[in-house]
Amino acid sequence: MENVKLVVVGDGAVGKSCLLIAYTTNAFPSEYVPTVFDNYTANLMVEGKPYNVGFWDTAGQEDYDRLRPLSYPQTDVFLICFALDSRDSLSNVREKWIHELKHYCPDVPIMLVGCKKDLRRSGDSKTSPERRCVTYDEGMRVAKEINASYVETSALLQEGLKDCFDQAMRLIMCNRRETKKMKGGVGFSFSFPGKSKPRRGPILIPPVMPPAGE
Repeated sequence: MENVKLVVVGDGAVGKSCLLIAYTTNAFPSEYVPTVFDNYTANLMVEGKPYNVGFWDTAGQEDYDRLRPLSYPQTDVFLICFALDSRDSLSNVREKWIHELKHYCPDVPIMLVGCKKDLRRSGDSKTSPERRCVTYDEGMRVAKEINASYVETSALLQEGLKDCFDQAMRLIMCNRRETKKMKGGVGFSFSFPGKSKPRRGPILIPPVMPPAGE
């Protein structure tokens, strides 16, 4: 069984732990406890093949900025989480999180996850713009800026969780296939139809003539 490592990052209290706990246990935490580091495991079937998936939870607070990257090596996909009711947490996706991940793991695929979808209310448009929930289009726009796929979830209502992690696994599989192609292509020679392959013969070195007058 192949192992897969999935790491979630994002500001504190945006719903990272709830996302993982709700998906792996089908339960919603009753109280908020700030995470330092935690992980969960689950066996998933992807394209008919079993995988052991490690879900790594990280602390978003600045106090852990030096400690957090220790969990990044061997990551297969990152989920940058923000809360749909917190525009500041979305701003930090641009200003902090994407730069941190690109610095430590530039080639690892990324998903942007909008959490707490249940807090988006129909009367939200009546509130002031700075307090209004992030819209789907706004989230998608940021996802395009950082070259990430985008999903919205509600851990409380169990909405979008399966789609979120299904997409994450597809990103991993696609990235692994591309990596294998790139590694397999190194050193290949190409032949063209109708043309014979060049043959290597002896290398002829022209004689060195003495300078004139000698």
